[in-house]
Amino acid sequence: MTSTDSAQQPARTPAKDPWDLPDVSGMVVGVLGGTGPQGKGLAYRLAKAGQKVIIGSRAAERARAAAEGLGYGVEGADNAETARRSDIVIVAVPWDGHGETLESLRAELAGKLVVDCVNPLGFDKQGAYALKPEEGSAAQQAAALLPDSRVTAAFHHLSAVLLQDPAIDEIDTDVMVLGEARADVETVQALAGRIPGMRGVFAGRLRNAHQVESLVANLISVNRRYKAHAGLRVTEV
Repeated sequence: MTSTDSAQQPARTPAKDPWDLPDVSGMVVGVLGGTGPQGKGLAYRLAKAGQKVIIGSRAAERARAAAEGLGYGVEGADNAETARRSDIVIVAVPWDGHGETLESLRAELAGKLVVDCVNPLGFDKQGAYALKPEEGSAAQQAAALLPDSRVTAAFHHLSAVLLQDPAIDEIDTDVMVLGEARADVETVQALAGRIPGMRGVFAGRLRNAHQVESLVANLISVNRRYKAHAGLRVTEV
């Protein structure tokens, strides 16, 4: 190649820094199932970090009462209003009601960035064990039920006890984030990073969500044996 040929070659675009994440501080976050332990804990942490948060419930009165207890400007509403008013919607409902809840909110969730953190689990005398939905995972079920939404998966491995404890300033854990569109995944990573001590890490596409959801059964076993509130850290990234 001559010097002339070399000069005519287009300059390569530098690789994007994977930790160059968007500013999500102005986005409204809705939490479906926000009166349950996991949803309430996430709402508390995000609101404490300065995020505008609305928690949803099937009963608006219950959501408003829970929001009042959390403070930090958290509002409560029924699930439909929460979905309509939010930019990002975290799904933290019980697995038993997951499909029915999302199907009933398909219109309200259209165009929204949906973050599914539901773990399909069963329990018996031997402890917790993973269930495998027909679609492959809770996140894939959400994607199937919400064709007009941008579905991601995250926040599966967080201790509700730690999230709700006001004496704890930082949550020492990584959040595995899965999704199809890089921009959506990075938005959720940035949202996780709003909580002190927490970091969002890309963990693949939604087809890999089953392994992430299932790992909660292992963490429950760890926590019971060691009387802990274990989370995850990803090394070397």
